[in-house]
Amino acid sequence: MSPARPCRGLRAAVAASMGLSEGPAGSARSGRLFRPPSPAPAAPGARMLRLPGSGAVRASSPERAGWTEALRAAVAELRAGAVVAVPTDTLYGLACSASCSEALGAVYLAKGRSETKPLAVCLGRVADVYRYCHVRVPEGLLNDLLPGPVTLVMERSEELNKDLNPFTPLVGIRIPDHAFMQDLAQVFGGPLALTSANLSSQASSLNVQEFENLLPHLSLVIDGGPIGDGQSPECRLGSTVVDLSVPGKFGIIRPGCALESTAAILRKYGLLPSHGSCS
Repeated sequence: MSPARPCRGLRAAVAASMGLSEGPAGSARSGRLFRPPSPAPAAPGARMLRLPGSGAVRASSPERAGWTEALRAAVAELRAGAVVAVPTDTLYGLACSASCSEALGAVYLAKGRSETKPLAVCLGRVADVYRYCHVRVPEGLLNDLLPGPVTLVMERSEELNKDLNPFTPLVGIRIPDHAFMQDLAQVFGGPLALTSANLSSQASSLNVQEFENLLPHLSLVIDGGPIGDGQSPECRLGSTVVDLSVPGKFGIIRPGCALESTAAILRKYGLLPSHGSCS
């Protein structure tokens, strides 16, 4: 398995070179429930950058400078081991380098999330899935589902950091149908850990104002504007999570926002629902 990337000293050096804030210090994971500390009044808070448009569609030439600035800033912070808030095709999320164990701990700390709950991995291309997972479904199925509002759970490969979800041989893969997130994952050049931007067990966030309580724990916020219809409960369901770890079968772990369309694609390829699965 690949070793975790050292990130404590690197984070300060890279952030300083880019003129960015260093961000909160991470914490080594210890197998317990991380509880977010009370925000320090003197904390500078996260830097915020507004994307041209929503970020879901790649910026046109006149707006490219703002897009590039946000992309460079986010990549610098992620490479330095910081936690960054990002818009996706479903909800706002928290992202960090999946190869930096300290950053993974900081995500659990910020959310107060139990370490028995896994983090998803965000990639930039379908081709990258084969590096980080043992894929046992047709390539066409992956291309039909990704990019999209789904998380595909498969057997993880040895390429992933052993400190990422060490309690399971599986990993959930996301490639959001969101231009900025795809650019970010591709330019970053490695797997990103991704989870929703909210305190554990609280409502998901569809705009940056809804996770202001997390700002003291973040280094950078990429503001893509509101996502979906804030008045619709369906918009807060998150991605549809599908277990594809058993050859020839699928299991719906979370119905999410794209259950019907996802199930139709799975049946198209002859996959059968596993026992007890929603379908």
